[in-house]
Amino acid sequence: MSALALEQVSHAYDTIDAVVDVSLELVAGEVVCLLGPSGCGKTTVLRLAAGLERLQKGLVRMGDQIIAGNGRDLPPEDRGVGLVFQDFALFPHLSVAENVSFGLHKAAGRGSRETVAAALAQVGMEAYAESYPHTLSGGQQQRVALARALAPKPKVMLLDEPFSGLDFRLRNQIRDDTLHILKESGAATLLVTHDPEEAMFMADRIALMEAGRIVQVGRPVDLYSHPVNAFVAGFFGDINRLDGVVEKECVRTPFGVVMARGLEEGAAVEVLIRPEALHLAPPPEDPTERASLARVMASRMLGRTSLVHLMPIGANGQDPHLHARIPGRFLPPENEILHVSLDRSQTFVFPHRKPT
Repeated sequence: MSALALEQVSHAYDTIDAVVDVSLELVAGEVVCLLGPSGCGKTTVLRLAAGLERLQKGLVRMGDQIIAGNGRDLPPEDRGVGLVFQDFALFPHLSVAENVSFGLHKAAGRGSRETVAAALAQVGMEAYAESYPHTLSGGQQQRVALARALAPKPKVMLLDEPFSGLDFRLRNQIRDDTLHILKESGAATLLVTHDPEEAMFMADRIALMEAGRIVQVGRPVDLYSHPVNAFVAGFFGDINRLDGVVEKECVRTPFGVVMARGLEEGAAVEVLIRPEALHLAPPPEDPTERASLARVMASRMLGRTSLVHLMPIGANGQDPHLHARIPGRFLPPENEILHVSLDRSQTFVFPHRKPT
């Protein structure tokens, strides 16, 4: 049975459809990331699940209980969910321990103190029980907010961009710590983020949204390796885009032919190539194998990878500017000619679609 389920949920603000027919299920112990660009409706979905927005259409269930819909609308405090917000929402006039105990209004005395101590120990903040939020770093405040949400032992955790206010180095460490804490808690977790790398790091499954709708749900590897459309393919990082035309279920590119099965003959399409799908090597000595050549325009070291700017060598002078990402240090000089081979498992063909 699912710990949290949204069934055909829709929500509008005045005449603007923020969420359209969204269905999603989470099971205990699972981390699901609701991913998408700003304004796509992901935070509204979380607020509907939390009871912070009144449900207009659809159902929200926890286990076998309807908590919103069919004339029922439990308030947030009765839904048994843990909430962590982008700004952490700690009470400045309360100590760390008092902030954590705030959600334990039904517990009292020694039991409450033990629960608070256990929650703080779980996030490594037991030494700061008597401190106040303004004395803590951003990462420490995030841990306290997480302890407060976990203290009542909720079956569902809802997190809205919880790492966006942290600096880069701290964010990576806190993400890692939070993932392990959430897994240990056994709660079903719905985490909202606009960062695809964060979603791939945190999630067992990703639900990617566009314009109020979920366009694909699956494991991170599924969305990355088997995108259902150009939006999904392009959301997970830089991508090279080429225009093409379907000819006998194939499309020609500067680096060879790629398959376009199921697409109409003569259809205008986009060929999407991930930068890491372009493999570079010195030109072959055999002139008959030199069809896939490109000129280096620039190369830059990006830390763990190198980015090489390429211009395919062609006859019409209008060839595209492409990027290849190579592991480690690879910095060929400008104007060097290289042979390019294409990893077709990281190359996708989709019909041209109208802008939304």
